[in-house]
Amino acid sequence: MSVKAVQCGIKFDPPSIILIYKTEDRGKARKRVIPVRNFSQYSDCNRSAERLKHNFRHAQYLESVPLAQLERLHIVLRDHLRGLSIEESLAIQRSSDPHKEDLNKLSDEELSRRKAQMDVLFECNRRHKDDPDFVYDLEVKFPEKSVQEPCSWDEDQSDDGF
Repeated sequence: MSVKAVQCGIKFDPPSIILIYKTEDRGKARKRVIPVRNFSQYSDCNRSAERLKHNFRHAQYLESVPLAQLERLHIVLRDHLRGLSIEESLAIQRSSDPHKEDLNKLSDEELSRRKAQMDVLFECNRRHKDDPDFVYDLEVKFPEKSVQEPCSWDEDQSDDGF
């Protein structure tokens, strides 16, 4: 039986993942409530999402749901247990600007999530040998009027010893 997820959401009491899916053989939309067990406000959302995705009872239903989406749903559940509203939790997830954020100040869990997001973006932008517009030795000419920043090691004239 092949299952394709259509929508995915959460339920707060009891903490559950709600999955609306269709099967290939019938094409009828169905709903599955997947309880999130042993989850508290101190739980690791990434690990909980992985454990849920690889659970033998739910694996075939969650196969088409990305792990990042399950992790975001777990984060909303965790924030709800901490007393935040849905809007506040989603605002916190959206507000992180990757260019202005200091990654040294993040927790290990948050840092690993940011790195996973960067890896996904890298794979999307990466060019493979099999791509039709792939060029092996690409040379780019930069305009001569571009600003060149001076470097202190370029100005150093102590190459006499070499």
